[in-house]
Amino acid sequence: MSDFENASDYLVSTPSTDDVSSEYLDHIKKINDIFYDQIKISDQKAAYIFTFMLAFLVTSSEGREVFTWGRYAQGTPQGIIFSGALALASIVSILSAILVVLPRHVNSSTSLFWGSWPKHRGHFREAATKRDKGYLFEQYIENADILSTIARGKYRCVTFAFRALMVTVIAYILLLVST
Repeated sequence: MSDFENASDYLVSTPSTDDVSSEYLDHIKKINDIFYDQIKISDQKAAYIFTFMLAFLVTSSEGREVFTWGRYAQGTPQGIIFSGALALASIVSILSAILVVLPRHVNSSTSLFWGSWPKHRGHFREAATKRDKGYLFEQYIENADILSTIARGKYRCVTFAFRALMVTVIAYILLLVST
């Protein structure tokens, strides 16, 4: 389960019209919601890619055979090249998909992350007694920075996984055509 699984439940905002600063607070809350959704989407994309690759390797005899030594020892030069490309692309795709869903650790945290709540509880309580909107705004800004960093890292891995998946499909087709 992702560290951010339930975060959007707490980031839901209703627009306020009291003053201009509330508009900015509402906007940064929406940015946090969107970044969180993008993190969930990247996890879903990685799960689809991983599931496809796993199903492909389990059900395809050609896909499994590219990981056997006999394929390379007795194969044609074309078959060896396509088999190697298929094996390498499959490995890259699966590993990249796994890297997407691994937990992310960043050096900073906010009161919006449950893992750092004990660290931020006192500051939050103090800001709440002062009704300090600036504290909330800064927490949302910092959280948006953290979510952005996490989303960029995840999407980088999703991009590698998807490209490797496309190479896998192309190599598989070429391998079938060449045999």
